[in-house]
Amino acid sequence: MNFGGLILTAARALPTAAAVTFGEHVLTYSDLSDRALRLAGALRARGLEPGDRILVQMHNRLEIPEIMVGCWAAGLVVVPVNAKLHEKEVSHILEDSGASLVFCSDGINRIDTTIETIDAGSDAYQALFTSGRLEAAVNTRPEDLAWLFYTSGTTGRPKGAMLSNRNLLAMANAYYADIDQLGPDDTMLIAAPASHGAGLYMLAALLKGANVVISPGFDIEEVEQVVRGYRSVSLFAVPTILNRLVAAWSGSDVPLENLRTIIYGGAPMYVADLERAIDLFGVRLFQLFAQGESPMTISGLPKRLHRRDLQESERLLSSCGYPRTGASVQVREPESGAQLAPGVAGEICAQGDAVMMGYWNNPEATAKTLRAGWLWTGDLGYIDPDGLLHVVDRSKDMIISGGTNIYPREVEEALLTHPGVVEAAVVGAPDPEWGESVVAFVVRAQGSEPDEAELDAHVCAQIARFKRPKLYRFVSALPKSDYAKILKSELRKQLVL
Repeated sequence: MNFGGLILTAARALPTAAAVTFGEHVLTYSDLSDRALRLAGALRARGLEPGDRILVQMHNRLEIPEIMVGCWAAGLVVVPVNAKLHEKEVSHILEDSGASLVFCSDGINRIDTTIETIDAGSDAYQALFTSGRLEAAVNTRPEDLAWLFYTSGTTGRPKGAMLSNRNLLAMANAYYADIDQLGPDDTMLIAAPASHGAGLYMLAALLKGANVVISPGFDIEEVEQVVRGYRSVSLFAVPTILNRLVAAWSGSDVPLENLRTIIYGGAPMYVADLERAIDLFGVRLFQLFAQGESPMTISGLPKRLHRRDLQESERLLSSCGYPRTGASVQVREPESGAQLAPGVAGEICAQGDAVMMGYWNNPEATAKTLRAGWLWTGDLGYIDPDGLLHVVDRSKDMIISGGTNIYPREVEEALLTHPGVVEAAVVGAPDPEWGESVVAFVVRAQGSEPDEAELDAHVCAQIARFKRPKLYRFVSALPKSDYAKILKSELRKQLVL
C-alpha cells in the first residue's frame, strides 16, 4: 500500500475536478496525478531509492501537494518542516533524518549544507517535470515509513515521529468516520502551516477528491474570501485562531452557510471561548485531542454535541470528547502503569493504527513513549463515568505547590470567565517555602483594567483558594509559536530575569 498511490487512484476517478487551488492557479486531479508521477520519475532517475528521506521546508504553496504525492509515489519519505524554524533546528532535523534532498521556497532562511536544495517554482524545479514519468506508484508496504514528523522540541531537541502508510490511512479514515465524509463538492482550506496538522487534513481531502484551497498563511480577510467564494468549506484552526474568527465575524455578513466544519485543537480551548464560538458557528465545530505521535487522532467532541442547551453541556464542552474511531484510550498511573478508575487523573495513553511506529533513530525515547503497546502522551487527564476524556494539563506544566498538584488549565478557565480578561496563561515559579507558586500572565480587554484584587476575588469565587495565583503579570500579548500555541517556556523565562 502506497499512500501516494491511493491519492493517484482517487485522481483517476475525478480527472477534471479541482484538486489544488492557490490564488488564481488551479490543478485538476489529472494535473496533480501527471505532475506527481513526473516528479516521482525524476527523483528515481536521480538515484533516490524507496525509504530515502526528502526534507520539505516551504511556505504554503501550490507545489506542496505534488511534492508530497510525488515523493510517496517514488517510495520516498516526506520530512515536513515549518518554514519559520530556526536554522539550527532545521540543521538538526536535516542531519538526524539523513535527508537526501531538500525542497524549499522563497523567504526561507537557508542553512549551510552540502545537500542539494531545490526552490519550488525555480528553473531547476521545473526541469524535474521534463524527464521520465513513472507509470504508477512503486509498491510499498502498509508499515513502510511515509511521513517523518519532528516534534516541536519544547522538551529538548525535536524527535522524529515515524508515521507509516497505515498510520496516515488510519488518520484519514477516522476523519471520514468521525468528522465528515468528503467529496468533489467539498473544500478544504489550508490556512495553517501545511507542515503540521493542516497538511494532514489536506491528505484526507485529496483521498476523496475534494478541492484543497491553500492560503499562504492565516489571514482573516483571505479566509473570509474563501468562505464567500466556495461551498462546504472546512478548515483546521488552533483555539487562538478560532477566537480571532469569532471576534472578526460576529455581527458580520460572512455567509456561514458556506462553512461546513471548523476542526480545532492543539491547545486548550476554554469553555468561555467555546461558548462564544458556538453562539456564532453552531454545530459546525469539532474538537480534537491528539499529537504528532498519533496524528490528529486520539479523542474528539462531535459537532452534534457542540451545543449550550443540553443538560450536560457544561461537562461536554469542558471535555475532549470520546475516543476516535479506531482508537482506544486509557488513563494510567505514570509510575506503575496501572489503569486508573474513572474520575482519577493520570497520564493519558492511546492505542490504535494511527499511533506512530516509534521515534527515528531514538530507541531510548521510543521505549519511554511506547510502553506495553500504548502511546504515553505526556498529557494528564481523566475519563469520567460516561467515557468522556478530560485533559487537565501537560505533565510538564503541572504545578506542585506545598505538595499539592495544581493544574494551570483550571486556573486559566476561572480567569477567562472574567469579562475583562482576553487571554491568560498560568505557570509555576520557584518558591522557597512552597516549592512552586502560581503565577498568572493576563492580557486585559481593551478599555478594561481589572486589578489583582478584583481577579483574585473572581478566581476564589470559582476554585479553591490555594489554587489562586500568588502573582499577576499584566502583559499586552502572550508569546506564541508559529502554530499560534502559547509558549509557557518563554513565560517561565520572564520569571527568572
